[in-house]
Amino acid sequence: MLARLHSVTLEGIEGVLCEVEVDVSRRSLDKPIIVGLPDAAVKESAERVRSAIVNCGYRYPKTQSIVNLAPADVKKAGPAFDLPIALGMLIGEGLLPGPVIRDCVIVGELALDGRVRPVNGVLSMAMTAAAHGFGRMIVPIENAQEAGVVQEIEVFGVGSLSQAVGFLCEQLPLEPTVTDIDALFDVASHYDVDFSDVKGQETVKRALTVAAAGAHNIMMIGPPGAGKTMLSQRLATILPALSLTESLETTRIYSAVGLLKKDQALMATRPVRTPHHSASGPALIGGGSSPRPGELSLAHYGILFLDEFVEFPRHVLEMIRQPLEDGFVIVSRAKRTMQFPAQFMLVAAMNPCPCGYFGSTLRACKCTPSQIVKYLAKVSGPLVDRIDIHIDVPAVAFGKLRSKARQIDSDTLRARVMAARELQSHRFGDGRTMTNARMNHKQLEAFCRLDEAGEMLLKAAMTELGLSARAHDKICKVARTIADLDGAAEIRAEHVSEAISYRKLDRKL
Repeated sequence: MLARLHSVTLEGIEGVLCEVEVDVSRRSLDKPIIVGLPDAAVKESAERVRSAIVNCGYRYPKTQSIVNLAPADVKKAGPAFDLPIALGMLIGEGLLPGPVIRDCVIVGELALDGRVRPVNGVLSMAMTAAAHGFGRMIVPIENAQEAGVVQEIEVFGVGSLSQAVGFLCEQLPLEPTVTDIDALFDVASHYDVDFSDVKGQETVKRALTVAAAGAHNIMMIGPPGAGKTMLSQRLATILPALSLTESLETTRIYSAVGLLKKDQALMATRPVRTPHHSASGPALIGGGSSPRPGELSLAHYGILFLDEFVEFPRHVLEMIRQPLEDGFVIVSRAKRTMQFPAQFMLVAAMNPCPCGYFGSTLRACKCTPSQIVKYLAKVSGPLVDRIDIHIDVPAVAFGKLRSKARQIDSDTLRARVMAARELQSHRFGDGRTMTNARMNHKQLEAFCRLDEAGEMLLKAAMTELGLSARAHDKICKVARTIADLDGAAEIRAEHVSEAISYRKLDRKL
C-alpha cells in the first residue's frame, strides 16, 4: 500500500516542501530503502522508525518498504523525516487512515521508545507550510511555540508517535498551539546591561549614539582596559526594538542552526555576536558541505563585535568587505549557491599599537615606530573605508572611576536614537529598515547637501587627509545622522566637522 505525506527540509535557512512517499511492498525483502538524495541522518531514520513503531506497540511491516523523498534533486538532511516516515509505515499497514494527513505537514525526530524529539528550523518549516496553503502542521511539542508564531496555520505539538497516531485517528483531541507574540516580546525584550554602568567616556558614548542613530559601522581604538568591550555590549540597548518582521528573520537563522534557546519562540532582542579572532573564514561568512550561516548572518539586524580586530587573519577580514556593503552573504558551491541575510552593524575594537599604550598618558609605549606602522598595516585601507566612525577610547582616570555622579542611561540615549530614526523613516518612507548608513548615491545627493562652510571643511579634509570617494560618502552620511540627532533639516558646518573628526584611522594609515 502506498502512503503520501508532506514534510519540509531546509536548504540553508529556507524551507523546501517535500513529499514523503512510503510504499509497503508485498514482497519479502530485507529492510527499508530510502531514496531521494538523503544524507546519513535520513538514511539512519529507518532503524529509529522500526524501533519506535515496535516499542509503541504497533505492527511493523514484515515486508520491504521503499521511502521516496521528493523532489529527488534536493538534498535531504537531518532527522525531521522520522515522524512522517513512521506514520507512512502505519498507513501502509492499514493501521492509520491515509486521508487524514492530506492537508497536514509533519516533522519530528523519533527516539527509539517512540518519543518525538525537537528539530532545528521549525519556524522556517512552518512558514513554508503556510505559504503552500496547508492548514495544519504536526511538530514536536518542544517546537510548538516556535511554529505557533506563524498565525496562518494550525500547529499541533506531539510528544510521542502514539500521541500523533491518536490525534490523526481523532481518538486524542489536541488544541492548536497559540503563541502570544506581544507577551513574548514583553517578557524577553529586556537587557541585563545599561550605559549607566559605564563611568566617563562621554566622547565615545556620543560616537556610539551617532552610530546607533544611523546604523553606522564603528571602530574603537584604545589601550587595554579602557572599556571598549563594555561599551560594545551596551550598544544594543540603545538601538530600536526589533520589529516582528526583523524578529522572524533573525529567529529563522538561529532556529536553522540550532542556537535558539530552549522555550524561546522568538528572538526579542537584537543579537550581539562576538567571535574570537581565531575564527576561520567559513565560521564568519558561513559555508560547509551543507552550507549554513556564519557569524555575519547570526548578527543579522544586530551587532557583530570583533575585538582585537587586527589579530584576525587579514584574508578573513577581507571576506567581510562585500557583506558590509550588500547586507547579505553568498556561499557558492559546485552544485548550488545560497544567500544568507547579513545586515548588521560592525563594531570593531583594537589597540593603537602592539603593546596597547601608544598615545596613553598613564603608561609609556614600548613599541618602535616601525612596529606601530606594521601593526596598523594589518588592517587594509579598503576595509577601513567601509567603517564610518573611528573613535579613540582613552583610559579612564581614577577620579572618574570612583565618581558617584549619575551616568547617562540607555533609555535617555535610546530616546535620542529613536527621534533620529523617526526622521529617517519619514525621509525615506520605508519604515525603520532604511537608515542613513544605507543611502545610495542618488539619496546621498538629495539628502546630504552641505552649506558653503561645510563644503569648505569637507574639501580641506579630503585634500589634507587624502580621503577616498567612499570616505567622502561616509562623512556625508555621518554628518546627516548628526544633523538628525540635532533635529536639523540642513547639514551645518559643525555637523561636518564632527563627522570629519570620526576619521581617526585615515590620519594614521
